[in-house]
Amino acid sequence: MKKLSFRSLSIFLLLFVSISGMAQEKINQLDAQGRRTGVWKKYYDNNNIRYEGQFKADKEMGVFNYYSELNSEHPMIVKIFSEGNDNAKVSYFYEDGKLQSEGTMNGKNRLGKWKYFNTDGKTIVSEENYEKGLLNGIATTYFAPGKIAETANYKKGELHGNVLRYSSEGILLDDLQYQNGKLHGPAKYYNVAGTLVRKGIYENDQKVENWEYFENGEPITPKKIKE
Repeated sequence: MKKLSFRSLSIFLLLFVSISGMAQEKINQLDAQGRRTGVWKKYYDNNNIRYEGQFKADKEMGVFNYYSELNSEHPMIVKIFSEGNDNAKVSYFYEDGKLQSEGTMNGKNRLGKWKYFNTDGKTIVSEENYEKGLLNGIATTYFAPGKIAETANYKKGELHGNVLRYSSEGILLDDLQYQNGKLHGPAKYYNVAGTLVRKGIYENDQKVENWEYFENGEPITPKKIKE
């Protein structure tokens, strides 16, 4: 077999690079029906990349990366689209690239459980549940791993049901009931030692009936309260 001359090799490499370059340039294409297809990339006015991903018949497929206008080093949002439906697994990131939150979305609506992380990208600071973009079910906030600050029940985006709040030492401070976003039902408040200080009933955010007050766990008479 004859050896390729330097000239022939140069021409071959030049053609290869040209063909590869042409192939790479085929982005932001439309199919015969005018639908987005293949790899798409969009850029900000400062030429930093805005997003990149792949379409099939105008539907997002696989991984999409979204970037901030001032930082194209790593994505601020990563969406992994499902082929069988419109849901996507979504991750948000801090400016330094560490994980901020993750969950599932349908369009702009959050679905199911979402986790939110501290700036270290690892420590969970809260967990929430969503239905059609609205808080629905239990939401939990943490002081630190395993140390709950608050548990709250939601229905269609509003507080509805029991809300419990704790001190950083794990002492129950508030035991409340909500209905359609308003305090409604029995309420108990405790001091940092865990001793009951007052209790009563709310209706539509208003105190009703006679509230009871306590000092060192003992009931306080109305006269002493006035004093």
